[in-house]
Amino acid sequence: MKRPPRSSPRSAKKAGRTVSIVSTGSYVPERVLTNADLSASVDTTDDWITIRTGIKTRRIAAKDEYTSDMAARAALAAMEQANIAAEDIELILLATASPDMIFPATACFVQQKIGARNAACLDVSAACAGFLFALEIAQQFIATNTYETVLVIGAEKLSSITNWTDRNTCVLFGDGAGAAILQHRSESTHGVISTHIGSDGQYADILWMPGGGCRQPITAENAHQHLQTIHMSGKDVYKQAVVSMLDASNKALDKAGLTIDDIACIIPHQANIRIIEAIADRMKIPIERFFVNLDRYGNTSAAAVAIALDEANRSGRLKPGDYILMVVFGGGLTWASSVIEW
Repeated sequence: MKRPPRSSPRSAKKAGRTVSIVSTGSYVPERVLTNADLSASVDTTDDWITIRTGIKTRRIAAKDEYTSDMAARAALAAMEQANIAAEDIELILLATASPDMIFPATACFVQQKIGARNAACLDVSAACAGFLFALEIAQQFIATNTYETVLVIGAEKLSSITNWTDRNTCVLFGDGAGAAILQHRSESTHGVISTHIGSDGQYADILWMPGGGCRQPITAENAHQHLQTIHMSGKDVYKQAVVSMLDASNKALDKAGLTIDDIACIIPHQANIRIIEAIADRMKIPIERFFVNLDRYGNTSAAAVAIALDEANRSGRLKPGDYILMVVFGGGLTWASSVIEW
């Protein structure tokens, strides 16, 4: 594929130090759940799922495999790639909509599992947009000299909050984790060029899990109502996803002083191939410019763009000096984008 011409990004945006993604890692569970497997339990077919979503398979965590376990595996892969010791990690940001428990933060369990005893830990709740929200938070801590090394993770066990009797949602989701380590590298002038994050709470009820919080605790009387599972208004989500991701992309590009023609690879949220195709059509760029793996993993929420970033990195899709655009949306409604010079 011919690389787009390079422009010079704006440097004025950088008020503090440059922030680089120095390594990535990911982990997906061993069990593969195919469309044919789902057709044996709900009224669906492989063709129905593939045509509407682009998904063929998804990974499902074992019963005793938790979000923190997958997050730790992804983190260790990133640490190994950059040869970074656990003791050097100063902050762990874990984006998830399926934490091990409401508290303590799942990031604390990851800290324990990888031995990062010097790190502060917190979870980021922004649904599918969580990894890029956490990336922006990490950038601020590094740019302002607060921390040198930050571990950012997106991890989900969505199989634990999926209604497996609802064919409109159960075909979409899977489990997995992705991670990135961010640092300031004094010898490097590249890294995170621009970010944009946003939310619109008026759409909070188009993608949500109504039960399990103080508003609607799960009781013996309502346990059968599936309140503790993902609820979605598909048409509304599709419409808002396309609009918000396009707007977020344009804002990040504008902040960076670049155009879409400068971008070598776009890593979008891996929710539905129709959404990605609609964005490609509106941007007037070929679908080949997008890195897509949702056919193998489905929608892994906060983990999706993190897993895709690692796979793009390790497969050689990302070349030094490439401009990369990551863009996501999630329940809330939340959205985020980031332009990175690799």
